[in-house]
Amino acid sequence: MTILVSLFRFAVAAMALAGTCRAWFYGDTQNLVYFTYQTNLLIAFLFIWAGLAGLLRGVQPPAWLKGMVTLNIIITGLVAWIVLPPDDPAAVFRIFGIPSNLLAHILVPICAAIDFVLFDEHRRFKWVDALTWLIYFPIYLAFVVIRALVFHGVGPAAGGNPYPYGFIDLAKLGIQQFALNCVIYLAIFFVLALIIVVVDKALPARTVLTGSSPRAARFKRIR
Repeated sequence: MTILVSLFRFAVAAMALAGTCRAWFYGDTQNLVYFTYQTNLLIAFLFIWAGLAGLLRGVQPPAWLKGMVTLNIIITGLVAWIVLPPDDPAAVFRIFGIPSNLLAHILVPICAAIDFVLFDEHRRFKWVDALTWLIYFPIYLAFVVIRALVFHGVGPAAGGNPYPYGFIDLAKLGIQQFALNCVIYLAIFFVLALIIVVVDKALPARTVLTGSSPRAARFKRIR
């Protein structure tokens, strides 16, 4: 079962890398400004680590880091589904015929959620984790704003707009609306983080698919 879990994680990492290949393979580095690209690359790194650790009986990623990345990739999927406009079929970038946005926005978040529920050891999160996981979003916002001020008019959005998403476009929204949007999204992040902690505590510590007791012990030691 450990081998199958590792193969699943390698497959998810491959999808995340394929969905972001415009940045790291084709040289469109401006796309790294997108939250989608950053969270997918984090998933790729984390799942390759976890997959190798499963095969080599090494140390798995820390629970806090796994939870934080899981939260943010789920946010990626929800924002793409609820907030972002539909893709223009004529402008969609494809990998082996598959739209890259389908991989990065839909399949990877779904697979990451499945991995958390079925393959992770549970009851490892603390309530405070739901708060500390929020650190990534303010760092991301600071990165976007500073980059926009320094590299004004340098993409990645259409027309050279440096803001990747309209709901954090400081130049267009103004400081008050920008701050309000950030607070709203941060509150949504916190609610979802709490849900993840609740789910983690509700699930059995070791499910049928999470592996053997020695692996569970290693998870506890790195906590």
